[in-house]
Amino acid sequence: MTHSAQRPSRGFHRSSRRHGSVRPATAFGIGTLVVLLAVAVVFFSVRWASTGDASTSGTGSSGNAAPAAGAAPGQKVLKLTDHPILQDPNAGLQNIVCVLPDWHSDPATAETFFTAAEACLNEAWGSLLKAYGMPFAPPTLHFPDGASFQTACGTIAVGVATAAYYCDNNLYVPYKGLQIDQYGDNPGVYLALLAHEYGHHVQEVTGIMDAVWQRIYADGQASPAGLDLSRRKELQAQCFSGMFLGAVVDRGGSVTREMYAKAWRDQDTRGDNTSGSHDHGSNSHYAQWWHTGAQYNRIAQCNTFAAPASEVS
Repeated sequence: MTHSAQRPSRGFHRSSRRHGSVRPATAFGIGTLVVLLAVAVVFFSVRWASTGDASTSGTGSSGNAAPAAGAAPGQKVLKLTDHPILQDPNAGLQNIVCVLPDWHSDPATAETFFTAAEACLNEAWGSLLKAYGMPFAPPTLHFPDGASFQTACGTIAVGVATAAYYCDNNLYVPYKGLQIDQYGDNPGVYLALLAHEYGHHVQEVTGIMDAVWQRIYADGQASPAGLDLSRRKELQAQCFSGMFLGAVVDRGGSVTREMYAKAWRDQDTRGDNTSGSHDHGSNSHYAQWWHTGAQYNRIAQCNTFAAPASEVS
């Protein structure tokens, strides 16, 4: 399947693509009913915590969601606005202690850092998704080191447009695409990058990714409707990234307030204004949705598919 071309940008261009046949909507009818019934009995107890000036540090909130007793892997639910995981206004990620190695700008250390970070992401998102009966499994992490690498979505060239890439349960982090010369020793920036791509994995395992690509293919990727859907998909991944950073900052692990603050400020430099594209969202909206996730840690507030067009331009 051919997908939209990557464009160079100042900073990271987070790329996510779907490949393969689109699943028919009828394939999930029974599974949807089971999941919706399960959601009706899942209860999330959420603590509210707020701090500081949002312009520099944001507000971290904690969602202490306990997985439903005996929750078993279910089926994807191919829905967008009314997806079950986006309905509970009190649901958020658990606060976890995320222990990461010190960042040093070399490939071996970066690989160790991202491997540890993925384990934290698995822990944080796994419990929430399993509570909803989603068929959660961690993505496979890859560290390609050439000028390009192969994926199920095609051959991906490494450069300023590809710092990390997600395709079909695989997450790629090429060191040569991280722009170390620009971002230096700023692990919070790299952590937010990984968390964004992991947000696409959340969309994948829940069925949101399949549902949105069904509509994008139907409308045309370059059409106004297709680009609108692409922006909503990317901005939701931004919100999911912010949720994770907000859930792990200042919890006794390695994610410090300084790391969080740098990630917070960095989001203002990213988006379509920087890249010259129209499929990720303006810089202001790219930052806005990340900040929303980081401040409130409420997955229902990441429902970009229900947002007015003025908030996803």
